[in-house]
Amino acid sequence: MSPSKDVSLEVFPYLRVYKDGTIERYAGTEITPAGFDSQTGVLSKDIFLTTPQTTLSARIYRPQFINNNQKLPLLVYYHGGAFCIASPAEPKYQNCLNQLVSKAKIIVVSVDYRLAPEHPLPAAYEDSWASLQWLVAHVNGGIEEWLEDYADFERVFLAGDSAGANIAHQLALRMKDFPNMKRLQGIAMIHPYFWGKEPIGEEANESLKKSMVDNWWMFVCPSNKGCDDPYINPFVKGAPSLKGLASESVLVFVAEKDILCERGKLYYEKLVKSGWKGKAEIVETKGEDHVFHIFNPDCENAHLLIKRWAAFINGVQVLVN
Repeated sequence: MSPSKDVSLEVFPYLRVYKDGTIERYAGTEITPAGFDSQTGVLSKDIFLTTPQTTLSARIYRPQFINNNQKLPLLVYYHGGAFCIASPAEPKYQNCLNQLVSKAKIIVVSVDYRLAPEHPLPAAYEDSWASLQWLVAHVNGGIEEWLEDYADFERVFLAGDSAGANIAHQLALRMKDFPNMKRLQGIAMIHPYFWGKEPIGEEANESLKKSMVDNWWMFVCPSNKGCDDPYINPFVKGAPSLKGLASESVLVFVAEKDILCERGKLYYEKLVKSGWKGKAEIVETKGEDHVFHIFNPDCENAHLLIKRWAAFINGVQVLVN
């Protein structure tokens, strides 16, 4: 190996940084084209979101068949990947959102935000906020026909898995300072990526995993606050109050074997005690690990998660074990 290709840093299991500045990603680099999915009857296409600050890309989804003049709930989705890998074009996310759109009969916009380390945080938050502003502009008319023709801007939801759930939380807090933005109908947070310097619950028994998650965060968010930065720890002193979350409802999914499970449960508990006026629910999937529905989409628990997520968007009460 030449000196220019000496390894500077390993961020297991996501990527490697070389001393010459190049980056090799191990995961999340696969790409699948947008188009028609015959198994689900869902159409998708790639679009550009142009704002005064930047131009972003996104993938938009809709059912193939929509009744004339029918308006569907709009879900804005932020993918996971620890803020450093993946994209809306990643095949596993394409499959997940095809399944959701088919089940829920909704419009989805999946945002492609910039990744660390090329663009450390808060770049992902700023891109995600810009995407939300772009969508809000369509309330009074825009350039994307699928939104114009089919999206119901009275029923807007945010969702994300892992880092994407963290992003959804940050955006909903930020919305309270912008009165032109309507309150969200709901937020679905799947295995949210929250963390903290001091271990809680089972984290204390998982020192290796704790160290690994610590390193992920320090890599994508270079700040002097470390794992108690309010971006990753919403419960520390100085973090915005959960009372200000601009959403009518929140659904938190956690997985029993996930190292992030304790933080998801704590988020739910803190939210319902914060004075926030919305309705919160939590669903724990036994025997599963982090984002299992992405990696094992055909298992029964993945189908149940998609079913519960779709029901949340459509306001249907279902019982999921």
